[in-house]
Amino acid sequence: MTTVQFDGETAERHRRIDPDRWDDIYVVGDVHGCLRELEALVDAVDPSDDDLLVFVGDLVRKGPDSAGVLRYVRAAPNAVSVRGNNEDKLLRGDARLPDLTSDDVAYLEGLPVALSWDDALVVHGGVDPRWELADHGIDDLLTRRSVPPGNGYDGPFWFERYAGPPRVFFGHTVLDAPFESDGAVGLDTGCVYGGRLTAYDFYGDEFVSVPARRTYEARCDEKVISPASLEATPR
Repeated sequence: MTTVQFDGETAERHRRIDPDRWDDIYVVGDVHGCLRELEALVDAVDPSDDDLLVFVGDLVRKGPDSAGVLRYVRAAPNAVSVRGNNEDKLLRGDARLPDLTSDDVAYLEGLPVALSWDDALVVHGGVDPRWELADHGIDDLLTRRSVPPGNGYDGPFWFERYAGPPRVFFGHTVLDAPFESDGAVGLDTGCVYGGRLTAYDFYGDEFVSVPARRTYEARCDEKVISPASLEATPR
């Protein structure tokens, strides 16, 4: 088993999950305030109290009910999330959601930037395949998309180059279908942009998704990536 280990401030924001506590683990893509779709996805997954829901961050912003999503996840005893770049924007004061309470903000402040169990690692953005995990800072895990990072949606994308271990589950980069390789699983299938909300059944090794009820925010085609067009060999 690979040891998932960070250094410094990043290590303080990394939490290990004991998988033996849970019958199954579902990793859920970027919700972005789409509460109705989240409720539909949870109905489709139908988790028991002994199943864990792990969110890849960006619970909030862009969609119609960020506060509702945040409180839904907060209230569930079998749900955990990493911090996404949109949670980070709220905490830095670069964005505002006026209906958040002090308890909501305290919850956001306490979110880890990385969760791991066995050979699985959940972060919002990704990792740099050129570096050891210990060399990653918090911002790297929140916002990583391309290699080098300044390329953005021009790529190449980090998950095209990354072979693992650990296997990294991530959001942030909007996809028209889930990305899956031996090294990475991409789960942001653009629900808030009229796509789908997707979860990955960790032990069942399958995806579950529901369609968006509508397009809440427009997005240009150049910023929605098709995994079939990428260089990485699917699993």
